[in-house]
Amino acid sequence: MNKLSNLSVRDVETLIHPYTNLATHRDVGPLVIERGKGIYVYDAEGREYIEGLAGLWCTALGYSNEELVEAAAKQMRTMPYTHIFAGKSHDPAIELAEKLKELAPHNASKVLFCSSGSEANDQQVKLAWYHANAIGKPEKKKIISRIRGYHGVTVASGSLTGLAPVHMDFDLPIKNILHTECPHYYRNAHEGESEADFSSRMAASLEAMIEREGPETVAAFIAEPIMGAGGVVVPPEGYFEKIQAICKKYDIRFIADEVICGFGRTGNYWGSETFGITPNSISVAKAITSAYLPLGAITIEEDVYQAMLDESRKIGTFGHGYTYTGHPVAAAVALKTLEIYERTKIIDHVKKLAPVFEGRFNKLIDREIVGEVRAKGMIGAVELVSDKRTKKPFDPKAGVGAKTIGFMQANGLIGRAVAGDSIALCPPLIITEGEINEMFDRLETSLDQTQAWISKEGVKAAA
Repeated sequence: MNKLSNLSVRDVETLIHPYTNLATHRDVGPLVIERGKGIYVYDAEGREYIEGLAGLWCTALGYSNEELVEAAAKQMRTMPYTHIFAGKSHDPAIELAEKLKELAPHNASKVLFCSSGSEANDQQVKLAWYHANAIGKPEKKKIISRIRGYHGVTVASGSLTGLAPVHMDFDLPIKNILHTECPHYYRNAHEGESEADFSSRMAASLEAMIEREGPETVAAFIAEPIMGAGGVVVPPEGYFEKIQAICKKYDIRFIADEVICGFGRTGNYWGSETFGITPNSISVAKAITSAYLPLGAITIEEDVYQAMLDESRKIGTFGHGYTYTGHPVAAAVALKTLEIYERTKIIDHVKKLAPVFEGRFNKLIDREIVGEVRAKGMIGAVELVSDKRTKKPFDPKAGVGAKTIGFMQANGLIGRAVAGDSIALCPPLIITEGEINEMFDRLETSLDQTQAWISKEGVKAAA
């Protein structure tokens, strides 16, 4: 820990950092962020950064929004905490549930709150199993996710996630969780295969899995409209239309994980709207409060609610919930967040600027080390490759993605390397056209530096 500041040493000796090489962290220490304003954050030494990933895909309204601060303060002065166990309730939770039902991209009956996207998807698993038992189909318990899908890190939601580091040595996935193919056309299409034909093959693969397992054993299919941590994978032509047809054919519930895509990220209120999905249920978190306070939720359709009523009559209670379920301060901040989205016409703002954002991404395809660009609305990624013609990736041990992130950080831009050497951007939705261009200028400088480093060091392709 030579040359680390006192604050960095304290960090290394006290904190465990998620998704961090803990051994390397002991040597390099943290980037300590002290404050933020708009799309910018500032470190402990006063350096400015564009927060190009909106934190973790979540601070849609940017930093230091005084309306959200005041909404939290007002609720804390009135009722800082009360629970909704045993029939108790409070206005913010009721009003927020009403609002989510109104906004949901399907006919939602009820809302069940929690504190994160991981917990939301954990609840989806529990309720799928609970529902199967309630309707007398105890064998109908399997849930199909996708390779490279990301749905959280609890025991159940981590099992849904289709990324190896989330499973390795945690003894995941658990029983009844399956993973079908990843619909990444660039990486997984056969030579000469059209997007439509690729989508048909993905749907056929899902159907074959269902037939192998037995349709009577499969309860649900879960998917992000756009994969986030799995690489910002935008679905190919016709994909969700064909997947939904398979789910409907075999009476399988479709769960849309809107944790990243919800609340305007893709240019519509929901990613489901952008890609023609009519889900049975959605999971939300992140931008529901612009990440100012932890809050998550799932919607529940009427037939599932009726089964839950039957279980309460049988058991005497609904045996699930958290201390912070429907926390009044989080709910108050969420209500203010949704009000701001509506009042400022945030969806129209995203639609207006999406061509600028997507256009700057698309220009990157001419670079020697760029194999593919993927962007929709205000979320995108650029995939770095060793050979554009063959799509061959770099040797993973070279850490090209991580090196690029390092250059970006030095140039005042925070992003994230996902799914190998894909560099993701997902800025606050309040970003302006000028700020988008400044963000991409900094990214392009960083890619130039990455290219020079690759040439100098002789970085090789994957074996």
